[in-house]
Amino acid sequence: MLTKPIRVLVLMCSTRPGALGPAVGQWLIETIAPHAAELGVELVPVALGDLNLPFLDEEEHPSSGIYRHEHTRRWSAIVDAADGFVAVTPEYNYGMPATLKNALDYLSREWAWKPIGFVSYGNTSAGTRSVQHTKQVVTTLRLVPLGATVAIRIGDATENGRLRPDAARDNAGVGLLDELVRVAHALRPMRERARAGAMSGPLPGSYARRLTPDDAPEVTVLQRCCWVDEAVANDTMAIPALHESLEEVRDWLATWHTTGIWLDGRLLGMVRARRVDTDWHVGRLAVVPDLRGQGLGRWLLRTAEAAAQPDCPRILLFTGAKSLRNIGLYESEGYQSISLAGRDGTTCLTKDLSIVQR
Repeated sequence: MLTKPIRVLVLMCSTRPGALGPAVGQWLIETIAPHAAELGVELVPVALGDLNLPFLDEEEHPSSGIYRHEHTRRWSAIVDAADGFVAVTPEYNYGMPATLKNALDYLSREWAWKPIGFVSYGNTSAGTRSVQHTKQVVTTLRLVPLGATVAIRIGDATENGRLRPDAARDNAGVGLLDELVRVAHALRPMRERARAGAMSGPLPGSYARRLTPDDAPEVTVLQRCCWVDEAVANDTMAIPALHESLEEVRDWLATWHTTGIWLDGRLLGMVRARRVDTDWHVGRLAVVPDLRGQGLGRWLLRTAEAAAQPDCPRILLFTGAKSLRNIGLYESEGYQSISLAGRDGTTCLTKDLSIVQR
């Protein structure tokens, strides 16, 4: 169920006019782009010089996540959305460029549990001392540096300001991408667990958080594996959850308050809720078939109820009229069936909000 694409930022670290960095970055992206497409990787080039980051000027420590300046909030959003990084970096006096150190120092949580690879360039050491310097810093930020690197000795690799063709270097670039993607997938559960707003889930090691439109691929898969039983029980395929497109799922995730349970990067279950007029509507309660009967559905239902707005007098939900397992769960949680016009093939159940334990 790991269906999200991997987003990789290619960080162009040098800001010196006439630097070789842009040519190295262009070579890297052109070389690895075909393989990135095969792997479902989105490559995003980011020139640090274009960010207009002054030397760190935030009053609060980056670990607080309190950012007063727009340039910091913009940089935070860019890094937070990424799954991994490749730093294209020169070596200045045995170390990394100040631009890279400054960009790293601005943030904290946004870097955690993401792999970072390096393409370095220089003269005597081909930039490798810059990479060693950077690795000391990024591990403190819980970035995970790769073993695979590409090191380019300028005198041997360039001609008229451009890189000479080099099949071995091309293969090294593709190998770097392969390793970065493997590590990014392996670290994804740790990134998810560290996201803001996550809370402990009902199973050991699980966690729950609000789902966003970015979670549409996982939600689409969950719906299609969970509502087959409903289609069989109710003898109908006219169930929206079985047919919604990725875009349709993404659209409703933007408007419903949807909670998902995760374990090791897998979406185990979800429920959505929102206010409609004066009622609190709950729906799309789903648990993966292999984990049903372990209390996940009940936990999700109670979580959705607890989010109800205080001035809503009741909770409404709908299920198939022949979905006896669902109806039994809801009735055991205090719901009662009511008659509601225009809902052929479904049963409406309601619960007085005043009896919900907050």
